[in-house]
Amino acid sequence: MGMNIFTAMNAVATEQNAINLAQGFPNFPCSEKLISLVDQYMRKGFNQYCPMPGALALREAIVEKIQFIYGKSYSPDTEINVTPGGHAALMAAVTSVIHPGDEVIIFEPAFDCFAPIVELNGGVPVYIELRPPAYKIPWQEVALKISDKTKAIIINSPHNPSGTVLEESDMRSLIDLVKNTNIVIISDEVYEHLIFDGFQHQSVMRYPELAERSFSIYSFGKVYHVTGWKIGYVVAPKELMAEFRKCYQMMTFTVNHPMQLAIAEFLKEKDEYLNLPDFYQKKRDFFLNGIKNSRFEFTPAKGTYFQSLSYGKIMNAGDMDAAIWFAKNAKVGTVPMSALYHNNAEHKVLRVCFAKTEEVLEQAAVRLSRI
Repeated sequence: MGMNIFTAMNAVATEQNAINLAQGFPNFPCSEKLISLVDQYMRKGFNQYCPMPGALALREAIVEKIQFIYGKSYSPDTEINVTPGGHAALMAAVTSVIHPGDEVIIFEPAFDCFAPIVELNGGVPVYIELRPPAYKIPWQEVALKISDKTKAIIINSPHNPSGTVLEESDMRSLIDLVKNTNIVIISDEVYEHLIFDGFQHQSVMRYPELAERSFSIYSFGKVYHVTGWKIGYVVAPKELMAEFRKCYQMMTFTVNHPMQLAIAEFLKEKDEYLNLPDFYQKKRDFFLNGIKNSRFEFTPAKGTYFQSLSYGKIMNAGDMDAAIWFAKNAKVGTVPMSALYHNNAEHKVLRVCFAKTEEVLEQAAVRLSRI
């Protein structure tokens, strides 16, 4: 396993003293009330281990949130598990179902841990290439790639890195493909609330045929602007969750106790997550308005806080070279999209993060527009 691209491009941005739009994290503060709640629970003495599945108060709050948003009931005892971020949830989910030789379908460009996690468990990644600007899943090609060795399909919507989202038609196609099979769905939905332009997040939980065979993975870091807290959770039917917990307990066992209790209480503030689409759409639009007269081409992201930019009218270089060039000459750090394909497929696209203050976004837009 080599160094991941985000670590590499962060290093380039730092070396070049560039505005870092590479790694996806906000540069603005989280809620003071949430911080105060963590402090309160620390001072109340909740500083020791909590149960392995997570604090019961948080699991119950998650169940209430799912019922409120998706109208689906889950058991806090047997179908919810709090994890140290979405990454650990992905690792435990894959480990719980993948054995040596099992095939796992992965759509690329993909978050860079998907394939390594599969390979570390002896699984075989089967790649489906998504192409810009739409990055639509070619379902007929997926059908051809499914075999008797296919054990799981990993989906991710809203999609990091492209900023696209799955639509109802995609979910219906997925239902048709896995019908009468034992294929497990691993659904990365950590950006569930970061979705724009009136689109609705198509969670597997909206579809009983998918929910019954799915691990759904979420992140409070993305919701509350606290990526450094590393708290997420996984939702799955009890049969899958039982296997998940066998693996999870040997990986990390438990999660920061006072922060869990603080988040459980903060989840009562529904506007904190219901207002996220408008909050981040304004940032997206502010940034894109700033580069509208540049030579970049783009389709506005439908979700996440990432935007894809095509630089084909600016230079012919590969995107790794282009990313380094922009860090040196425009002083803006980006991520080359080819690094998120197993074969380094070149489409002359860079990914930027717009989870930044308007001041930072304006400075970055000015620098990019000068090219």
